Amino acid sequence: MRVLIQRVKQATVTIDGACKAAIGNGLLVLVGIEDADTETDALWLAGKIAGLRIFDDAHGVMNKSVVHTDGEVLIVSQFTLFALTAKGNRPSYMRAAKHETAIPLYEKFCALVSEKIGKQVQTGTFAADMQVSLLNNGPVTIWMDSKNRE
Repeated sequence: MRVLIQRVKQATVTIDGACKAAIGNGLLVLVGIEDADTETDALWLAGKIAGLRIFDDAHGVMNKSVVHTDGEVLIVSQFTLFALTAKGNRPSYMRAAKHETAIPLYEKFCALVSEKIGKQVQTGTFAADMQVSLLNNGPVTIWMDSKNRE
């Protein structure tokens, strides 16, 4: 699994002109799933996201997590995180998991993040044409891959 985490002041997901989800201060998490991913990948990433200390403390040092700041989390499925771009100019998405694999793991991942942060996460709609709007705070943007664990 791959995630792109953005610390935000606000973020929204709009589908067909209607707001599906919105958060204030917190994290926007774009998540991509490949066929080789398992619940172990989801559990590791959920723990990292909940504990990631990228919010400022009283001294302006990034020392607090989304849990410590009572922040919110918005999770959006993003199969393009597994784009292969080595050949030509048109990305291939062959590594992205098919719906029958990705949807249950996406739902499990959302549930795990909710459990870890102690509140319900907001989500987009899997495979929908979504417009995502955000106000990146910092900017702070972090990429993680459960296979590399860097």
